[in-house]
Amino acid sequence: MVAAAAHAFVFRQTVSGVHDHATGQDLQIAAETRGDRLQGFDGDRSSRFGGRLPQLYDGSDDAHVSLEIEGATARGFDQLSKSHYSLTVTDQMVQLYDHAASAWFAFSIQSI
Repeated sequence: MVAAAAHAFVFRQTVSGVHDHATGQDLQIAAETRGDRLQGFDGDRSSRFGGRLPQLYDGSDDAHVSLEIEGATARGFDQLSKSHYSLTVTDQMVQLYDHAASAWFAFSIQSI
């Protein structure tokens, strides 16, 4: 969700899918922005997510995630997992570092 949201905000493109390199799965995640608002849908979890920066709401987990974007980088806090993260967005890739797990995760982004 965070990878799709960050990419949608940075590039102002509609995200139509996400590939999680850690699991090798294509995720059914879509996201689009309008100004400082995001609306998205996670088809794998059958739930909506979105909101206004810097707070996004994940309907599946009934939790909030903060997202602060500065150019092509972002950082935030996942209230459900109590974990900070930072990420870098490029044309078709989001690299996310989860501080609690001390691990990097890569996501390829499909956009239209």
